[in-house]
Amino acid sequence: MLNTPFSNALPRQINPRKFAQQGIAISGSVALDALARVRDLLIGDEGDIHADLVFGLDEQKLLTVSGQIDVQAQRICQRCMEPMPISLACPLKLAIVWDEEVAVNLPKVYDPWIVGEDPVDIYQIIEDELLLSLPIVSYHEEGCVPRDHFSSGEEVQELAAEQERTNNPFQVLAALKGELPASPDETNEGTDK
Repeated sequence: MLNTPFSNALPRQINPRKFAQQGIAISGSVALDALARVRDLLIGDEGDIHADLVFGLDEQKLLTVSGQIDVQAQRICQRCMEPMPISLACPLKLAIVWDEEVAVNLPKVYDPWIVGEDPVDIYQIIEDELLLSLPIVSYHEEGCVPRDHFSSGEEVQELAAEQERTNNPFQVLAALKGELPASPDETNEGTDK
């Protein structure tokens, strides 16, 4: 296996088929501002994305990419709405295929990566993998919001019942009904005679 270390930035355009046939391993960082969809889910452009990727052939002669993508960045805590650090380690295990027909028959250990002959943007697959690994909701593990901001179900039910009683639009009708005659027939009884 040929080991070609990239100590700084990962190359953006590669030919994954050639890399896999030659057994190339690459390692490097990706600038957060190069991954717009991931950046939009984080706070600012500050953070580290590091990828270690190994291209090769498996026992079944499938062209593969395996490795890991690590992220250190900041997101907004959904409890306190303050910044919080996140750290992700995204394992990667892909098989390079020509089309979806081949992708359907892959062993379950691989996710398909549909690639043609032309060079591809490796940042796109890194971004896709990160998006799949980011938690839907982020929050501090420790209590970042004081307990007195939470209430039990009983208090909420009592409050809802009280609000329903005070905001009941039929209370106005009940009050009007007491002031007006009960029915139109009662008002017409005196005029018909």
